[in-house]
Amino acid sequence: MGSEPAPIEPDTKDWTWVIDQGCPECGYTPPEPTEVADRVRATIARWTSALQRPNAARRSDSAVWSVLEYGCHVRDVCVIFGARVQQMLTESDPTFANWNQDEAAAHDRYHAQQPASVAGEYAEAAGHAASLFEGVQGDQWFRPGTRSNGSLFTVATLGVYFVHDLEHHLHDVAG
Repeated sequence: MGSEPAPIEPDTKDWTWVIDQGCPECGYTPPEPTEVADRVRATIARWTSALQRPNAARRSDSAVWSVLEYGCHVRDVCVIFGARVQQMLTESDPTFANWNQDEAAAHDRYHAQQPASVAGEYAEAAGHAASLFEGVQGDQWFRPGTRSNGSLFTVATLGVYFVHDLEHHLHDVAG
């Protein structure tokens, strides 16, 4: 797990279109909001399995994250989205703090973390986020929040967007 890997080219695409259209790249079909919790939980075993690969920490291409780095990313996505849905349920139209995934990868040394630990942390964070979405009732699905770049979400659309991130990166690692 040695030296610092070269940073990958940042993904600057606005992926919010997947909320309505799905994703032809990974085959993602947007769930109903009430299916978000189950879809999130379904990723836990798949990420755990991917992170158990003997080469999980090795990049197959210097320009692409390793399974371990993607695992750290989706773990952190679960934490971020769990906090965001909690904000939306408890605050009036919050604006979310910016989160730079590439800075997080470098700062938190994703490449040097332990795959087994990341798998456990992912399971915990994904389970917590799933529980938050599972607890959403009625009009709470329509509570708004705004990403730092101005993208508007409801709890429902945030959940659909969140599931895509987890499932798309499983596609990236053939998980």
